[in-house]
Amino acid sequence: MMNSLAGKVALVTGGSRGIGAAIARKLVRAGADVAITYVNSRTKADEVLADMESVGRRGLAIQADSAISADVEQAVKRVAETFGKLDILVNNAGIFPFGPIEHVSADEFDRTMAIHAKAVFVAIQTAVPYMSVGGRIISIGSCLADRVPGPGFSLYSMSKSALTGLTKGLARDLGPLGITVNVIHPGPIDTDMNPADGEGSEGEKSLTALGHYGTTDDIASMALHLAGQTGRFITGSAFAVDGGYAV
Repeated sequence: MMNSLAGKVALVTGGSRGIGAAIARKLVRAGADVAITYVNSRTKADEVLADMESVGRRGLAIQADSAISADVEQAVKRVAETFGKLDILVNNAGIFPFGPIEHVSADEFDRTMAIHAKAVFVAIQTAVPYMSVGGRIISIGSCLADRVPGPGFSLYSMSKSALTGLTKGLARDLGPLGITVNVIHPGPIDTDMNPADGEGSEGEKSLTALGHYGTTDDIASMALHLAGQTGRFITGSAFAVDGGYAV
């Protein structure tokens, strides 16, 4: 019961699939009412909502493109207006740009930074007025923020490493309000975007200390830890849940 979230309201961006969906389901099962955002996967979003309703919780799916600041701002406001407050914000929405730096277009750069950095900033800025003491802000980064094992990751790694600096700064800004801010850096996680049996997966496994992929539940469990009472004295921290990828 230490991590019971009964009476809490959460928003998980990019919550219709993969890590985001796992986090949404984990928070719901801990007692929270949960809203998610999605871009195109309405069918997937409906599946997550059905899971919420099956355990008697309230859910909400909002179509929002995290590359568009107005979408992010309106999504946060809609959650607060619908449920009356916002206790937990999980910034999860992301993309995976890959390729040599000389091939990165200005549009790709702008979209990546908009989704991975600006959207997080805007969501937090919009959410804070609706949060009270005990509020939780959790962002999903990447093991590639700390270790880059080969070429082609420069833009992605830069965009995700920005979250660590933002987290540390916001911990100081929001600590006096009783709001904690942390970032989780996942390693190779078995999702439809990066399947454990996909092309290149053996190489990724070899880069971990444990020699295998993690699951979305591994990340969701850390998110629950930070969102619940067990995370009340943790802020400004970056947590590697990566099977030893970055050691």
